[in-house]
Amino acid sequence: MSDLSAQHRLSGLARLKLFWALSRTPHGLLDMCTPAFAALLWLGRFPAVEVILVGLLTTFAGYTAVYALNDVVDYRVDREKAAVGGLEAAGSDIDGLIVRHPMAQGLLSFTEGSLWALFWSAVALIGAFILNPVCILIFVVGCVCEAVYCRLWRVSPYRTLVSGAVKTSGAMAAVFAVDPSPAPGFLAVLFLTLFFWEIGGQNIPNDMTDIEEDRQMMARTIPVCFGVERSIAIAVASLSAAVLINPVVFQLAALPRKGLSSLLALAVGCCLLLWPALRLVQGKGREPAMALFNRASYYPPALLGVVLLGLII
Repeated sequence: MSDLSAQHRLSGLARLKLFWALSRTPHGLLDMCTPAFAALLWLGRFPAVEVILVGLLTTFAGYTAVYALNDVVDYRVDREKAAVGGLEAAGSDIDGLIVRHPMAQGLLSFTEGSLWALFWSAVALIGAFILNPVCILIFVVGCVCEAVYCRLWRVSPYRTLVSGAVKTSGAMAAVFAVDPSPAPGFLAVLFLTLFFWEIGGQNIPNDMTDIEEDRQMMARTIPVCFGVERSIAIAVASLSAAVLINPVVFQLAALPRKGLSSLLALAVGCCLLLWPALRLVQGKGREPAMALFNRASYYPPALLGVVLLGLII
C-alpha cells in the first residue's frame, strides 16, 4: 500500500471518528444498555435471536440519531459557545472523550451532520417497524421531545423534565419490542426510575459543570435559575427516588430470583448514584458534579449486568 493511500485511509477513519463524536458514541453505548436492561428484565429470558439482532441494530441507530439530532438542533447555540471558547474544556466528561460538538467547531458541516442524523433515523424507523410499529411512535415522540428540549435552553429550566422523558423512550420502546402488551404498572415504575436517574445523575450535574458559561449566554438551566445549593438538593432527591424505585421495577418483572436482583440493583444505585451525590453535597464544585455525571453514566450497564446475572445463575 502506498503512503498516499495510507494517508487517505487514516483521513477517512479520522472523519468517521468525528461522526461518532457527533453522536457522542462513547456515552451513547452506555445509554444503549438501558433498552437491553428493560427488555430482558420484563421478559425474564432472552428473546429470539432475530429479535436480539434487529433490536441491537435499532437501538444503536436510534441513540446515534437522537444524539446527533441534539447537535443539529443546537447548531447555532453551539456555534455561539465555540466563538467564546466555551467548548475548549473537553475531555473530563464522557461526552467529550473524542470531540465536543464537531459541527460547531467546523470539523463537520451542518449538511454532513444532518444527513448522518437522517440516515440513522431511517435505520431506526425500519428496525422499529420490524420489531413493533408502536416503537416507531415512541421514537418519533422521543425525537420531537429532544428538539423541544434543545429549544428551551434559553426559555425554561423545566426543560430538564423533557430530558427525563427522552431518556426513558429507549427503554419503553424495548419493552414493547419484546411484548406488545406489557403491564402498565411496570412501564410506570420503569419510567420513573429512569426519569429521576436522568434528572439527578445526568442533566443537573452536566449543567452544573457549565454554569458560568450558561450564565454568560443567558441560558435557563436549573443551576442558573435556582442556584447551586437548590440544584444539588433536587439532584439528590431525584437520585434517591431512582434508587428506591428501582427495586420495585425488579419485583414487577418476570426475572427469576427477584429478591437477590433487587438487592443488587439497590447496591448498584448506592454505589453509582448516592455515593457520588454525597460527594457533590460536600464539594459543590465542577469536579464533583462531573464525577457524579460520569459515575451515573454507568448505571444502565450496571443494571444490565444485574439482569444478566439473574438470568444465568
